[in-house]
This record gives sequence, C-alpha cells and structure tokens, in this order.
Amino acid sequence: MAPRLSSKTAFLKQSDIRRMTLLSQEHGAINLSQGVCDTPIPDAVKTAAKHAIDHGPNTYTRADGIPELRRAVAKKLDQQNGLLYDPESEIVITNGSTGALYGAAMAVLEPGDEVLLFEPCYGYHKNTLLALGCVPVPVPLAGRDFGLDIGRTQAAVSPRTRGVLINTPANPSGKVFTETELRALAELAERHDLWVFTDEIYEHFVYDQHRHLSPARLPELRERTITINGFSKTFSITGWRIGFCAAPAALAQRISQLSDLVYICAPAPLQAAVAAGLDALGPEFYSELQASYTHKRQRICTALGRVGLTPIEPEGAYYVLAEIGHLPGTDCREKTIGLLDRTRVAAVPGSAFYDGSGGDHLARFCFAKDDDTLDEACRRLETLSAG
Repeated sequence: MAPRLSSKTAFLKQSDIRRMTLLSQEHGAINLSQGVCDTPIPDAVKTAAKHAIDHGPNTYTRADGIPELRRAVAKKLDQQNGLLYDPESEIVITNGSTGALYGAAMAVLEPGDEVLLFEPCYGYHKNTLLALGCVPVPVPLAGRDFGLDIGRTQAAVSPRTRGVLINTPANPSGKVFTETELRALAELAERHDLWVFTDEIYEHFVYDQHRHLSPARLPELRERTITINGFSKTFSITGWRIGFCAAPAALAQRISQLSDLVYICAPAPLQAAVAAGLDALGPEFYSELQASYTHKRQRICTALGRVGLTPIEPEGAYYVLAEIGHLPGTDCREKTIGLLDRTRVAAVPGSAFYDGSGGDHLARFCFAKDDDTLDEACRRLETLSAG
C-alpha cells in the first residue's frame, strides 16, 4: 500500500476548462474553452526572446527579476496606470500572474482566513486560496451587468475575513469595475482592515465607453493593495509565464523570498524579451489591440445571438458568457459536451465559475483567436440554426 496523500490536496479535481480542452483535442475541435490566446506574438518580443536565448541572460536572475524588466514594469505602471512603484523594492517579477497571486496570498494570509471573491469567478483564484488552507467566500454580482452589491458584500464580511480579490476586467464575465464600485470597496477594506488582491491581466482588453482603473490608484488603497498582472494576454505569450506584482516594499520582499522558494525565478531570457517589448511597443500597439478585440467580440456575439445562444456582451477581457439553457442536456456540462459533439466548438460550462447553481444556464466562449480560426468557429456555431 502506498503512503497516504496530503489531506491538503483533497479539494483538487480536473477543472472544466482543462477537461473541455482535452475533449476539444479528442474531437479535433476549435477550442474556445481555454484562454490560450493563440494570436500572433509581437515581432519585437519574439526577436528579443531569440536574441536573449542566443546571448543571455540564461542563468538564474534575482528572485524579483532582472532590473531591465522591473524598470520597464515601473515605467508601464506610471504611464498606463498612474501608479508609482520603486523598481528596486516594490516590484516582483513572477512565474505568471498565478505565481504572483500564490506568493502574495502566502505572504499575508493564514490558514482559515477568509477572502471575498466575486461570482462568477475564475477557478484558479478560488483554488489558490484553497491550496493554502484559506476560505474563499463567494459574493454574487448582480444582474446581467454584474453590478457590485455593496450591501451583500458587507454582509459577507466576518471576523475571519482578511482580504478581497478584485478581477478587473474579469474572467469570465468581462466586468470592468467602475470607480464608484472601487471606492465603495476601498471604504469597506479600510473599515475592516482588509488586504486587496487585484488581478488586472486583461487591463488592455476593454470596450466601448469602459475604462480600466487600477484599484491601487485610489490613495486609500495604495498601502493595502497587491497589484497582480502579467504579459500572457497582452503579448499572446500564455506559455511563457511572465507576470509581476507591485506592493509596498516590506511585502514585496516577502513575496520575492517566497517566489525564490517555489521556483527560484521567472525564465531569464523571456524576462528580457518582455522588457524589450515594453520598451519597443508604443500606445498605437495597445489601441490596435483594443480595436482588433472589439471586432472579435462583435463577431462571436453576433454568431451566438443568431442561433439563440444569447450573449452577455462583455465590457472587457476576451470571454463571453452566453445562454445555453435551451440546448439538450440535463445540466450545463452535458449541454456544452452536446454543443461540442454537434459543432466541434468547445466552450466551458458556466457552473465552473459559481459555487451554487448560478451558472447552470451559461457557457463561456473565448474569442482570443486569430481571425480565420474565430470565423470558422462562428461558422460552425451558426450551423445550430439548421437543426
């Protein structure tokens, strides 16, 4: 008999995102389930990566990252987010934004601490907390626009609450938190002395009149916020695993030390490539990115709407939740598998993003695809109208 496994892993199971990706591969389908973002990498980033592999750095870096990237991130935060952070003491380059969240949560939370999560929520946020013995507390957002109900949020606070996690723009809903909502959360965080974790990985994917505001921009949140971000989505390098967090110096040092224990450092040549990309790509890159994804959003929403899969048009990010209640199947998992069988397009069942039954009538579709692939996915979805 093998020795027992740790009870800390009892919550682990294959995520619906991973499960649908595997089924997509088995079916030879178009994978709109996982946010792999298989659009082209900017040439400046690719060229710099090749140069760094050939010429270095290829050895260990400082645990908090190479100085060129820390300085580039500090400049980016100043110019794009209105945030001032010292690249020598307040920025940590991490193994993806998931590594940043893991290190930040380890640094400030104890087992049993509660953290508020807004539903629908990204499963990796919830499971990171569970892996550390913490307690994620779901707080449902209201209506089809996913509005913040501050009264419901206040009611979820208990003596064990230590933090609140804000994902803006959000996965899977595409919600962009407004300044009014963030100010209400700032007041709540001050009143209850909470840490604020913010995941801003989709900051450059915002649509229409919506604008991204970093929570740490609010003066009352600056010293209690851990800003988490990365380059997987913006530069289409999800497999490179280059992220960062910005936090007050004493906390940033702890996060850096914990990162060192877990993975030593983020990949050295890829850090150099991202630094070069940040320096080389100007405002026109980000405006073109936004315009391109605005078109992709419209294309997928139009295709879904034509076949009765009514989309909830996202304010940001690159996912769309759509109504699938009328599809055959007893629950949304069966419905998404039936959709895959019929159209060879994979989506994620909405239940993956809720603790309760809130997502039973929904599926999430990712539109971070090159135009030809997305057009073919839309054509396949539109065959549902023939049934």
